[in-house]
Amino acid sequence: MASRGPLNRRGSPLPHPMSNGPSTSPTPDSPKSAASVARLSLLVGFAVLALKWGAWYLTDSVALFSDAMESIVNVIAAGAALIALKIAAAPPDESHPFGHSKAEYFSAVIEGVLIIFAAGAILVSAWARFLEPVPLERLGPGLVISFVASAANAALAFHLIRRGRALRSPALTADGKHIRADVVTSVGVWIGVGLAWQTGWWVLDPLLAGIVAINVVWSGWHVVADSIGGLMDASLQPDELEAVRAALQDQLRGDTIEIHDLKTRRSAAQAFIQFHLVVPGEMSVRDAHEICDRLEELLDQVVPGSRTEIHVEPELEGQNAGRVVGPTH
Repeated sequence: MASRGPLNRRGSPLPHPMSNGPSTSPTPDSPKSAASVARLSLLVGFAVLALKWGAWYLTDSVALFSDAMESIVNVIAAGAALIALKIAAAPPDESHPFGHSKAEYFSAVIEGVLIIFAAGAILVSAWARFLEPVPLERLGPGLVISFVASAANAALAFHLIRRGRALRSPALTADGKHIRADVVTSVGVWIGVGLAWQTGWWVLDPLLAGIVAINVVWSGWHVVADSIGGLMDASLQPDELEAVRAALQDQLRGDTIEIHDLKTRRSAAQAFIQFHLVVPGEMSVRDAHEICDRLEELLDQVVPGSRTEIHVEPELEGQNAGRVVGPTH
C-alpha cells in the first residue's frame, strides 16, 4: 500500500514534489564503474607512453620528448586516480562518518603537482637544446607514431570526461581534462616539428618544447585549483544551487512556511545540503518528519547523490514567510 504524504493544518495533503525525470544519482555500482574506467586509463596510458617514447627515441626531438614527459604524468596520475577511487569507495566508518570521497581531490592535486614537475624537466632539456640546436632524424616515422598515440589519447580523454561527469568523479574528470590538453599539445608539436623539418630552422624544436612546458604549467594549475575548491568545501555550482532554491521555493505552501540558512557544499559525487525549515508550532513531530522526507526525496532528484540535513523550527522562528532565504554557500 502506498504511504500517505504529509498533511497541512486543514487535513489536506501537501503537494508532492515534481519529478525532474529519472534520477541519475550514482548507483551502488558507481565506485566499481569509476575504478574500471581508471584501470582502462592506466592501460591506455602505458601504451601511449611506449609509443611516444618510441617517437622521441627515433627523432631525438626535444619537442617530442616534452610530449613523452606528459605521458609519464598521465600514467602516474591514472595510478593515483585508481588508488584514490578505491579509497573513496570505502563506506563511512567511525573515523570518517561522512565517507572518504575527498580522497579523489588528493589524486587530482597530485596530478597537478606532477604536471608542474614535468614542465620543469621539459624546460631544462629545451634550454640545453636551444643553446646547441641539432638536426633531427627519422621525423617521418616518429611523427606517425606520435599521431597514433595522440589518437588513442583523444579517445581516452573523451571517455574519461564523459564518464567522470556521469559518475561525478573529480579524479576521472581531472585526468580526462589533462589528457585532452595533452592532445592539443601534441598537435602543436607536430606543426612545429614539421616546420622545423621543412625549413631547417632546428631552433624551432626547443622553442616549441618551451611553449609546451608553459602550457603544461597552465594545465596543472587549473587541475590543482579545481581540486582545492573541493577540499575547501566550495558550494554547489551556480546552476545546481539555483535549481535547489527553485525546487524548495515551489514547496513553500501549506504548512511549509519558510526555509532559511540554506547552505551547500560538494565532495566528489556527494552533495551536502542543509537548511532550516519553519513549520507551525502545533505541528506533530511525525508530520514535520514526513515533510522533511519529502523534501529530501525532491532534492535527491534535483541534485543526484545529495545528502540533506534539515533543522525544523516553530513558526515563531520565521522571518520571511513564503521565501527561501540565504546564505547560499
